[in-house]
Amino acid sequence: MRKTAPRLRLAGALAAALMLGGIATGPTAQADERHGKEPTLADLAQRHGRYFGSATDNPELVDEPYKALLGSEFDQITPGNGMKWYATEPQQGVFDFSQGDEIVNLARANRQKVRGHTLVWHSQLPGWLTEREWTARELRAVLKKHVQAEVRHYRGKVFAWDVVNEAFNEDGTYRESVFYKTLGPGYIADALRWAHQADPRVKLYLNDYNIEAIGPKSDAYYKLAKELKAKGVPLHGIGLQAHLALQYGYPTTLEDNLRRFSRLGLDTSLTEVDIRMQLPATEEKLAQQAEWYRDLTEACLEVRRCVGITLWDYTDKYSWIPAFFPGEGAALPWDEQLAPKPAYFALREALGGR
Repeated sequence: MRKTAPRLRLAGALAAALMLGGIATGPTAQADERHGKEPTLADLAQRHGRYFGSATDNPELVDEPYKALLGSEFDQITPGNGMKWYATEPQQGVFDFSQGDEIVNLARANRQKVRGHTLVWHSQLPGWLTEREWTARELRAVLKKHVQAEVRHYRGKVFAWDVVNEAFNEDGTYRESVFYKTLGPGYIADALRWAHQADPRVKLYLNDYNIEAIGPKSDAYYKLAKELKAKGVPLHGIGLQAHLALQYGYPTTLEDNLRRFSRLGLDTSLTEVDIRMQLPATEEKLAQQAEWYRDLTEACLEVRRCVGITLWDYTDKYSWIPAFFPGEGAALPWDEQLAPKPAYFALREALGGR
């Protein structure tokens, strides 16, 4: 593992200099130059054979300055909500792909690739699915129809799918979702097979939070992935969401964890990255945050099969954190005025830019 203490001092100095220069509080001519003539985060990542992306959501796309930066700085987009079950099948058997289509069309216009998110999840399900009891036969048919209808609709338009999202509890036991309780753990393999039948070329992932470090939850995914691979189930990667928080410490075994999944023949991605802090944000916290962004990027670059990094939206203006974690925020590399923070410059340095 790399030693990080010297860079901690550098990051602190860098953050202090940037804060004194006003970069964290408003756009500057230097920042504009970076977004124009100098290589973007995506450009820098491509030099390493990686992508660098951002999530986005449909209501944000009326914000033209936001949309312009989204289209210029990144080469990959994940729809934050528009492809989830409640949005795509609001009534049983009645599909609505309009929100996902809007983001796919935007990505195509910007020559960006799209990650599909997400086919099977315990949350944000429509009422018709959660408000009744299902037999195993009934729910299996519903699940298969949903997975295959959505994957077929986006066939050739997305490069990867988060097929099953957040399947495990923190202790490594299966989450008691409606799918697990009714169908048992086999629903995961079934969903992967059905998705593969609908689009044999798309990369299929399992995705979860708090699996960045080696521990009970990531061990459960490692065990499951090994079993699925042994059975010939089409699983191509593991998505590590990387929703981190300064107060809980950095996942120091991230690189080792990425490597062990690679040894199974799987790709990995950091799929929903943000690093929140307890407010107010201070120069010291922003420096630490910048160091963490640097470290996780370098960990990905050190592992050949870590194929890319996606921010869970790139700006504090549209972060989900304050609504779900009261008193916390400032989690992203751009502030609420779309100005780059120390984390942005740390990302550039980690990717070999300046």
